[in-house]
Amino acid sequence: MANFNANSTLSSTFYLTGIPGYEAIHHWISIPFCILYFIGIVGNCTILHVIRTDSSLHEPMYYFLAMLSFADMGMSLPTLLSVFQVLWSISREIEFNTCVTQMFFIHSFSFTESGVLLAMAFDRYVAICHPLRYATILTPQRIARIGIFAILRSSLPVIPLMIRLTYFPFCHSRVLSHSYCLHQDIIRLVCADTKFNFIYGLVLVTLFWGCDSLGILVSYIFILHSVLNIASWEARLKALNTCASHICAVLILYVPMIGLSIVHRFAKHASPLIRVFMAHIYLLVPPVLNPIIYSVKNKKIRKGIIHLITPKRMHPTLS
Repeated sequence: MANFNANSTLSSTFYLTGIPGYEAIHHWISIPFCILYFIGIVGNCTILHVIRTDSSLHEPMYYFLAMLSFADMGMSLPTLLSVFQVLWSISREIEFNTCVTQMFFIHSFSFTESGVLLAMAFDRYVAICHPLRYATILTPQRIARIGIFAILRSSLPVIPLMIRLTYFPFCHSRVLSHSYCLHQDIIRLVCADTKFNFIYGLVLVTLFWGCDSLGILVSYIFILHSVLNIASWEARLKALNTCASHICAVLILYVPMIGLSIVHRFAKHASPLIRVFMAHIYLLVPPVLNPIIYSVKNKKIRKGIIHLITPKRMHPTLS
């Protein structure tokens, strides 16, 4: 009992890691991180504000886009404080409870974002394959239920992993691989049987990412089949163009996510720089690029942003 208490006391604090081998220039490295966080926060807040205030954007596609922006910020914002504490040499320490909370938000919102992308694929399927039934299938009430379900199905299954961590003794090094906490990173420091966490985590990843990606793939098979039945090439391109932003968002999330999971689970002897690089791509690229892609590719979003940043006196008055 005394030994367990000692281990628990020792494990109450963990030590975060910045960019290995580049500690001397962490202050300079923090500059691009500041820029990326700023772009991500401003971009997603702008998307949310434009959708909320512009009545022409009160449609299913844009409601799902708002959910995507919310999930992007939910995944990246919990890491902001710890990342800059490390890069600005303020502190490398993070309390165990804070670490678990940070992990919960990162993993829950990454699963939520995957679910939202599946919902957006379904939205594109209905819009292209069943346009006349679009408004009756994707009602505001149904969209709200989809959003609530996406959050609950992503957060509740993660709780057992977080709770189980509180019972583990940590007798190995308490130095983490990143400047924020990930379950696959902290579990390697446990000096007990972690088979449940490993298998359960693998099942969650397989079920969520696997089923979501399969659902997205099936949706696009039906979309492609429907588009190929359109006689006009111009109409085909127009239909496919409405999916371009979503396809980019899917690749931006899944490629870094799968890469990070592979590195942590199967490339344990790889260079620490690879893990750090993949982790920060996974964390920062979706929140930064998604608003940019949708602002560039979507005419209504672009018009709403221009309307927001342009002085009102420059807007044409309605007669």
